[in-house]
Amino acid sequence: MRLQQEKTTTTRAVQARRVPSGEPVEVPAGTAVTITQALGSSFSVVAGGQLVRIDGRDADAIGREVPPPPPTLDADATPEQVRELVWATLKTCYDPEIPIDIVELGLIYACDIEPQDDGRFNVAIDLTLTAPGCGMGEVLADEVANKVLALPPVAQVDVRLVFDPPWDRYRLSEAARLALGM
Repeated sequence: MRLQQEKTTTTRAVQARRVPSGEPVEVPAGTAVTITQALGSSFSVVAGGQLVRIDGRDADAIGREVPPPPPTLDADATPEQVRELVWATLKTCYDPEIPIDIVELGLIYACDIEPQDDGRFNVAIDLTLTAPGCGMGEVLADEVANKVLALPPVAQVDVRLVFDPPWDRYRLSEAARLALGM
């Protein structure tokens, strides 16, 4: 499912990350941009001839709505309910270059939920990248950690970038393969 590319102009200066290096960059107010991906809670845009990623909290800078907050669970949530919510949250994280979420891309190698005595949960996630040298790895890991930590029953999140075994296209889900025309 591809986004119809949309041209717009930034209404204010906005911090972004170059793709794929992950280098921080400021996109000045009044910059003409083309939105190439608007999935999950971030935006990939071409600004000044370079692909950059803008966080959802800055959506207003490109004339978009800020994404809604994550869903919540009751205080007595079961580990299985938390696991389902965490996986649903992971599906809102998208690769900045490929319009497919990180779960369908096969980038999540493990997601462990550990209940604590106080009724909250610790979450440990193993995340890989489509290319080990991708500078967006820490950006994706931070996005995953921030989104999962924002879930009310979660007390702590540990996102580990792993590269063994190496990712390959056979880890793509069937839906991802169809979306990519494979």
